[in-house]
Amino acid sequence: MSDKPHQNLAVIGHVDHGKSTMVGRLLFETGSVPEHVIEQYREEAEEKGKGGFEFAYVMDNLAEERERGVTIDIAHQEFDTDEYYFTIVDCPGHRDFVKNMITGASQADNAVLVVAADDGVQPQTQEHVFLARTLGIDELIIAVNKMDLVDYDENKYEAVVDEVNQLLQQVRFSTDDAKYIPTSAFEGDNISEESENTPWYDGPTLLEALNELPEPQPPTDAPLRLPIQDVYTISGIGTVPVGRVETGMLNMGDNVSFQPSDAGGEVKTIEMHHEEVPEAAPGDNVGFNVRGVGKDDIRRGDVCGPADDPPTVAETFQAQVVVMQHPSVITAGYTPVFHAHTAQVACTIESIDKKIDPSSGEVAEENPDFIQSGDAAVVTVRPQKPLSIESSNEIPELGSFAIRDMGQTVAAGKVLSVNER
Repeated sequence: MSDKPHQNLAVIGHVDHGKSTMVGRLLFETGSVPEHVIEQYREEAEEKGKGGFEFAYVMDNLAEERERGVTIDIAHQEFDTDEYYFTIVDCPGHRDFVKNMITGASQADNAVLVVAADDGVQPQTQEHVFLARTLGIDELIIAVNKMDLVDYDENKYEAVVDEVNQLLQQVRFSTDDAKYIPTSAFEGDNISEESENTPWYDGPTLLEALNELPEPQPPTDAPLRLPIQDVYTISGIGTVPVGRVETGMLNMGDNVSFQPSDAGGEVKTIEMHHEEVPEAAPGDNVGFNVRGVGKDDIRRGDVCGPADDPPTVAETFQAQVVVMQHPSVITAGYTPVFHAHTAQVACTIESIDKKIDPSSGEVAEENPDFIQSGDAAVVTVRPQKPLSIESSNEIPELGSFAIRDMGQTVAAGKVLSVNER
């Protein structure tokens, strides 16, 4: 573990705009992937007739290894800069991104948006920016990538910057803080060193921009909330729930409660990176053992919290949602699947309370009959089975969700208030 402050970084953007290559390049430039590994991938890529894909290969091979290697750690890619050590929470793949966005990118502090200079803003670019905004990512660094494909043309770069700026204004992202960098992940321009190919650009490189990000303040003083990702049985220890501490502290000896399963007991051991630790803080991925809690008592989607301040279980909740893509209209009675932290629960939209103008945040219409793609609204939601979720103004880390239906993300939102069961 590094003694530098930690940042979770989402790498977002359209699927073919070079995210994998960008991530591979960042890992390589910061020495997180040794030269000989890159060489090996380069040979492999050339043999398969995919010369130049070696950085993307780094990511894809790590992904495959992760699929095969069952470890208790939730494997991520990590790299160090002068100021921070970063964990990349989005590993490429759009479907995964949207699924993991709640269990992954919603926990990102900041994001790098990759937009190809030759292609500009695509629907997926918009969707990712929208999600990042709804889920409370604070700062965006925009890498205008693939500059090598447009001969490092400043006008092409400026055109993409204008396009992205308009998109950010549409979703009320602060455009003042957004940093734009002309890059080529493929050639390595402006990633760790200034590029001679862009003499017209005098801003920071990507690594400098990452160093300049503000330091996130961990939510240690909030009550403990630890969504469960998996429950294992480990010989010699017993039942081991695994998850990531979102808020508060987990200490040995704590009395904890798992909701909505309503099991609980005393924390006997906490393990992180295969070592026993006395406590765990926000951002830590841990496995822990609780006296008296068996494998069948708890499940993925439960949230662990203090026994005297247990996680909230919702009878209904009111939320602000943004509809990204829906083939028709959404009316009261619609029952899609809500993905909140690690839980996936079918929920019914009982009423559409008001429609909101997404550009101003003002109420546009009270009790509308329906909402459709592009609309923002306040809705009342009833989970079809018990769901632990928190109001986003109290515990934002557990107050956001994605709505999925027909194999795609239909909407994303945040919880305004919870009516407890």
